[in-house]
Amino acid sequence: MSEDAVTNSSSKPPGLMRRIVRSPLVRIGTLGFLLLMMMGLNTDVMTSYADEPFKSVKHIVALAIAGFAVYRAYAFFIEQRSVSELALQGMGRELGIGLLIGAGLYAACELFLMALGIYRITGVNSWIFMVPAIAMALSSGIFEELLFRGVLFRSVESWFGSWAALVVSSLVFGLTHLINPEATLEGALFIAVEAGVLLAAAYMLTRRLWLSIGFHVAWNYTQSAIFSSIVSGNEAAQGLIRSTVNGPDFLTGGKFGVESSVFSLLLCTTTGVVMVVMAVKRGKIVPPIWKRSA
Repeated sequence: MSEDAVTNSSSKPPGLMRRIVRSPLVRIGTLGFLLLMMMGLNTDVMTSYADEPFKSVKHIVALAIAGFAVYRAYAFFIEQRSVSELALQGMGRELGIGLLIGAGLYAACELFLMALGIYRITGVNSWIFMVPAIAMALSSGIFEELLFRGVLFRSVESWFGSWAALVVSSLVFGLTHLINPEATLEGALFIAVEAGVLLAAAYMLTRRLWLSIGFHVAWNYTQSAIFSSIVSGNEAAQGLIRSTVNGPDFLTGGKFGVESSVFSLLLCTTTGVVMVVMAVKRGKIVPPIWKRSA
C-alpha cells in the first residue's frame, strides 16, 4: 500500500470536500506555502544574527523543529495519515549515512581540483569560522528537503508516478536557484541534474527524507564551513580553510561555485543514478495513478 494511504479505519469513502483538501494540489499550495514562509523566517534570522552565529544556530534549530511539527501536523490533521517519510526508527542510520556521503562527495570535488593545482590551500582559520555555516546548512538542508522532496516530489508522484516526480522536482529545485545573487542558467540546470537526481533518488530508495536531508546538510556545510567555497551563487564566506582558486570555469564552476563544475555533475549524477537503479531493483518505483487503478 502507498504511504499516502489514509490511516482512518472507517470504510466510508471520504466526501468531495475532504478529497479536495487532501489532494496533492492543495498539499503543494498550502503546506508548500507554509514551508516557504518559514524559509523566509530562516533568512531573516540569519541576517539579523549575522554577527552572533551561536544565536543564529539556536534560532534555526528552533525553526527546524517547528518546520517538522508543521509538516507532521498537516499530515495528521489534514491528510489523516501516518508520516512514514519522517519515521524515527532508523533515522540515525540514514541521516548519518547521508551526512558522510554528502561530505565525502563535496570533499572529492575539491580534492580533484587540488590534484589539478586549481584549488590551493594557503592557511587555516580558527574553528570558530565553522560555526556560521551550521545555520545555513540546517536551514537549506531541512526545509528544502521538506518542500521539494516531502511536498513536491510526493505530490507529483501520487498522481503521475515516480519518474514524473523525479523530473518535475529536479527541474523546479534547480531553477529556484536562479534567484541567488550570482546565479546562472547553466548552474541551475547543473543543480537540477546532479542534486535533483541525487536527492530525489535518496527518497525513492528509502521512501524517507533522512538520507536526502543528510546529503543536503553535509554538502552545503562542507562547501562553506570547511572549504570556504561559493554555495550556489551566494557570496563565499570564510570557513576553516583559506584558499585560492584559479582555473577554467567548467572545472571550478566560476561564480556559481563547484556545483557548476563538470566533475561535480559527473560525480553526483552518477551517485544518484546508482541509487535510482537500486530503487528500481527493490521495487520502490510508484507507477502513475491510472496504472495503479488498472
